[in-house]
Amino acid sequence: MHVRTSVLSPRPVGPFRPLRAALLVLGMLAALLAAALPTAGSAQAAVPDRWGFAYLDNPTPPSGYVPDTTRQWGSWASPSTNPVKVDQIGVGSYVVHFPLIGGSGGIAHATAVSSVGHWCQIADWRTAGSGQDVYVTCYRPGGARDNSTFTVLYTSSSGLSATPAGSYGYLNSDGAGTVLAQYNSTGAVNAVSHGSTGIWRAWLPGLGLASQAGDLQVTAVDARQGARCKVSDWAPGSPGQTVVVACYNGANALYDTEWTLSYSYLRAVHGPASPPRSFGYLWYNGSVPALTNYNSGGGTNTLGGSGAPFTVTMPSVGVPPDTAQVTAYGSGPDYCGLHTPWTRASGAVRLNVACFSPGGAPVRIPFFAAYTSAF
Repeated sequence: MHVRTSVLSPRPVGPFRPLRAALLVLGMLAALLAAALPTAGSAQAAVPDRWGFAYLDNPTPPSGYVPDTTRQWGSWASPSTNPVKVDQIGVGSYVVHFPLIGGSGGIAHATAVSSVGHWCQIADWRTAGSGQDVYVTCYRPGGARDNSTFTVLYTSSSGLSATPAGSYGYLNSDGAGTVLAQYNSTGAVNAVSHGSTGIWRAWLPGLGLASQAGDLQVTAVDARQGARCKVSDWAPGSPGQTVVVACYNGANALYDTEWTLSYSYLRAVHGPASPPRSFGYLWYNGSVPALTNYNSGGGTNTLGGSGAPFTVTMPSVGVPPDTAQVTAYGSGPDYCGLHTPWTRASGAVRLNVACFSPGGAPVRIPFFAAYTSAF
């Protein structure tokens, strides 16, 4: 299995403390990280540099399968003539071949599309010739691998953002809290500290607002066994965003595993602001805070349904090719995904979000949902 090399040692912020106490160190962290901010002459770049997304619509694909062409796209020259392909390499185990976007760094996310409690995670990603291969594994409640449909996203950014609107950043951390890859659109340096088993505090300086605004997505990265990660808590402040990540194994116990996290404010889930012109996100935490409910078309996203599943409707942004990601929020080993593939009608997109107890029963819990078109 390919090992991604650490590019940043974890910042020594001391033993893990409850989140409210953690906020006391933000000012110190901001000062320590200020030196990482670039000068005005630093080069700017289009964000992201390389990206691709796909939806595997067949849980048992034949060799070289081309998944749903209305739900795949990327930054290579012509996805219509160089499509994403998927090979199944075992029960619940797949490799997604993104063409022409090979390179180091970046992160990947995956979301199961299932009505019966599957979850999907990343096993690895690696350059393969000129392309990027992303390995995805899916599990059923109890921790056994099982075939499933899923969405997958790979994205890599560098340099300062050439687009001033909003902000964006990501992290790839190993189980010990060592940062393997990171990006921050302000040029600052993100950091991670490890707490008790299965708990980490991520620090993204300079991003977002002093109140909860934007979208978060988290995915487990583990080739050995089933693992699920979620946002356990979120505390923004004027220096940046503090996010607590919690991960669980297939037996629903807190577990040290690798993971990826992305944060976007007024940006699509993979980093850009415009294009795409059609994207949105929504955070449900018992209500829907205004600054975490964004629609690039100017409409207002709405939340409906009983929770089995929820229905997130985003007007004026439903343009294929497109993709969606979902992450659970809160304490405990409950988790979320997509209940069915998203639908589009009259310019609107509808995401059916399903959340499950550890045993796979539908539950009504908080979640983050993000949608983007390629354009």
